[in-house]
Amino acid sequence: MTSTTPKKAYKSGFVAIIGRPNVGKSTLMNQVIGQKIAIMSDKPQTTRNKIHGVYTTEQSQIVFLDTPGIHKPQSKLGDYMMKVAESSLKEVDAILMLIDVVEGLGGGDRFIIENLKKVTTPVILVMNKIDQIQPEALLPIITQYKDLYDFAEIIPVSAMKGNNVNTLLEQITKYLSEGPQYYPADQVTDHPEQFVCAELIREKILHLTREEIPHSIAVGIEDMKVEANGVVHISAIIYVERDSQKGIVIGKKGALLKEIGQKARYDIEALLGSKTFLELWVKVKKDWRNQDRVLRDLGFRNE
Repeated sequence: MTSTTPKKAYKSGFVAIIGRPNVGKSTLMNQVIGQKIAIMSDKPQTTRNKIHGVYTTEQSQIVFLDTPGIHKPQSKLGDYMMKVAESSLKEVDAILMLIDVVEGLGGGDRFIIENLKKVTTPVILVMNKIDQIQPEALLPIITQYKDLYDFAEIIPVSAMKGNNVNTLLEQITKYLSEGPQYYPADQVTDHPEQFVCAELIREKILHLTREEIPHSIAVGIEDMKVEANGVVHISAIIYVERDSQKGIVIGKKGALLKEIGQKARYDIEALLGSKTFLELWVKVKKDWRNQDRVLRDLGFRNE
């Protein structure tokens, strides 16, 4: 007679990643998923929607929501971003509060912690960028945060280098319930390819432009189709708010727009696994961040 070990129940659930702008939320999710689905930039408030990233193993599936950075809104787009971030806290099985250990505790962190006190969801404090400080500097930072909130777990990581990220994933699984596999094992996001392609184009603009440009742009995919020869043809429009910004994005003799297209195409081809022809246009939509209709057309909807 042989004995068999009972099969462990499959666990699944939803986890929100929150934190001040520019603490590494998108970097963490891309590290976990293993490919780029959320854009990364050194400019704050670059994430505008809840990006759903899916991490699947034989034992569990974690669906991550990378929320916009919590900040004081200055436009209707800012209001939308805040509502998205706050609504995420009520929808999930666990919350990751990401902090930047180099920057240390700030007013933005205190503001987020006050919001966390309104929910009963377990909160894991994820201390990011530990590769940039001395190990002995961690303990005083941990003490500061523990004095403000009763975190379920405190886990130091480097989202960029992947240090301790596997430990974080193991700890998250403890807070998931028995449940179904929501997405196929090979699916890493629930966003359509058009959305991710638009975000990759926007990332390149953030990297290559300066000053007033980053938050004044949006990208819409006008057309995306596969030609008979297998080449993916994408036509995208970059929206700006002023004529002067249009000139900056295009650059002298179209040089900057060409560079944006080349860099974006490289990432898009990696994402799609196909040769891509990318056509970019720049259009002015005056004050688009405060126009409800334009925000809806670009996919920003209040929830």
